[in-house]
Amino acid sequence: MQPNEHTILVLGATGYVGGRLVPRLLQAGYRVRAASRSTRKLESRSWGHHPLVELVAVDVTDRASLTQAVQGCTVVYYLVHSMDPSNQDFSEVDRMAAANMVQAAQDGGLSRIIYLSGLGHDDGDLSKHLKSRTEVAHILSEGPVPVTVLRAAMIIGSGSASFEILRYLVDRLPVMITPKWLSTPCQPIAIRNVLNYLLGCLQHPETTGETYDIGGEDILTYRQLMEIYSEEAKLGHRWIIPIPFFTPTLSSYWIHLVTPVSASIARPLAEGLRNPVVCGESRIREIIPQELLSVREAIHLALDNIVRQSVESHWTDAGYLPPVETRYPGDPDWAGGSLFKDRRVIRVEGAIEDLWHAIVRIGGENGWYYGNWLWSIRGLLDKLFGGVGSYRGRRDPERVCPGDALDFWRVLNVDEPKRLRLLAEMKVPGLAVLEFLITPLENGQLELAQTAWFAPRGLGGLLYWYAVAPLHNLVFNGMLRGIAKASHRPILQGPLRTH
Repeated sequence: MQPNEHTILVLGATGYVGGRLVPRLLQAGYRVRAASRSTRKLESRSWGHHPLVELVAVDVTDRASLTQAVQGCTVVYYLVHSMDPSNQDFSEVDRMAAANMVQAAQDGGLSRIIYLSGLGHDDGDLSKHLKSRTEVAHILSEGPVPVTVLRAAMIIGSGSASFEILRYLVDRLPVMITPKWLSTPCQPIAIRNVLNYLLGCLQHPETTGETYDIGGEDILTYRQLMEIYSEEAKLGHRWIIPIPFFTPTLSSYWIHLVTPVSASIARPLAEGLRNPVVCGESRIREIIPQELLSVREAIHLALDNIVRQSVESHWTDAGYLPPVETRYPGDPDWAGGSLFKDRRVIRVEGAIEDLWHAIVRIGGENGWYYGNWLWSIRGLLDKLFGGVGSYRGRRDPERVCPGDALDFWRVLNVDEPKRLRLLAEMKVPGLAVLEFLITPLENGQLELAQTAWFAPRGLGGLLYWYAVAPLHNLVFNGMLRGIAKASHRPILQGPLRTH
């Protein structure tokens, strides 16, 4: 297929793989229709305003929106899955979405579907996660539109969920008690090689209707993976002690506590670790030749990207971002029962850009400007109660975009250089929003307002608010002073509590 002759639809364009595939398609000269549940997240990407890209909002569980999205396209990359905390049964959602894709592809006149699946032999003992991936491939292949299926095991790259689990476990635990799946063989592949295969399928029509296993050169155990990571990260020797009664379920809870990956995602991933994931064939290497990175090389590159703070996409990018029209506490027309509000302001002197720069660097390694140990305790408690915790950090230390994860917050709105609004994703009995708003005043002064809204859910929500409210005087006032200090702006007045 020649670039710029046809429009390529990428479903899941804000996901880990999709977020990296779109710019490579554009670089190759293809016209791309990038699809996600939120166009706000797409617009914030570095390629969001590229002349060859079109952004569309699509929910794959809504057949009408999917059918509309495929109109005028010839090929679709199907890079979506439903393994997130909002879905109680991700397998059922995946089945529904795949069936919708089959019908939309037929109605829209697509010539081809390219699907990235999971590697594993369907011998009746596949984990729920791998079984769902295999089932989606089967559903897509039953339709009239030809499907190319690429089956991959663990993808190694900065920001991938599997790599983040490996990184945090080895970084934080010099002694690890592990389940017996540590001896399971796997054949990881670097994200760079995955993207080359995905792009290469467009340029090789003979891959149409075929299924290929893709993997790197190395076949090793998860224990060997941990040892290689430890060496590349220069961590020294790690003591790894496997025990037979450490089940995948227990493993998922341990992963949840130690890493940024939530239990809802860790559980199916941990269950899949018991299945050998080794390529059964390597035909695609002849069709799309490339230099396959070794596991050591892939880990080295991933760590280098993290150190240089150049993580192109992250597993947290796929988090749900509610639409703009959804009402939130603090909106003038918000209607949702009880509403608590805590608004505090300071006045500073100086340029708005300096104050804004300090605000958008909040969270992650930079911290919250005051009481970081309190935020850490809050994150640990959230982890213990099944929440996301604060380990997620942030992808970019200098810039925030709608949909970005900031510790246990999600960026809702960014109105540069004056407003940042965050939605709480920690376990709370209600809806919590935190906003920073800069208002220029006379004589070169600026007012920074920090407002917390909380809409409680039931008696538990009321008790929660009254329990944490006394800490606001300490934490919120300290945050405002810390932001002013970080911006190198003198405080003229405040912090003051207002209405």
